[in-house]
Amino acid sequence: MRRARAAALAGLLAGIAPTPAPAAENPVAFEAAAYTLKGRTAAGTWTRRGVVAADPRVLAIGTHIRIEGAGHLSGVYRVEDTGSAVRGREIDIYVPTAREARSFGRRTVRVHVLSRGDGDLD
Repeated sequence: MRRARAAALAGLLAGIAPTPAPAAENPVAFEAAAYTLKGRTAAGTWTRRGVVAADPRVLAIGTHIRIEGAGHLSGVYRVEDTGSAVRGREIDIYVPTAREARSFGRRTVRVHVLSRGDGDLD
């Protein structure tokens, strides 16, 4: 804590204000699964690591989230897809292989919203 304050003070003294980490909303429990369907997302981008599908009524397209409790798939993602079977507090995490999807299975994770998307599909 002291080091952080000292670094912040040094930055201010040098005329450079430290950049605060983005504030995250309180975590919410979601059911997560993994999917491997390759192609275009609802946002018009190609599926790739770092993409999740969510119910747009819960997490709008463009929303940045941090997932915890997903093992090696924990991390920061962007909602770029929707899914006909993704309803309510459910997310699908894109992975490139069926083996990885089967290994992940279905589990409860914690989702922190880092920034809300506008739902724009462009």
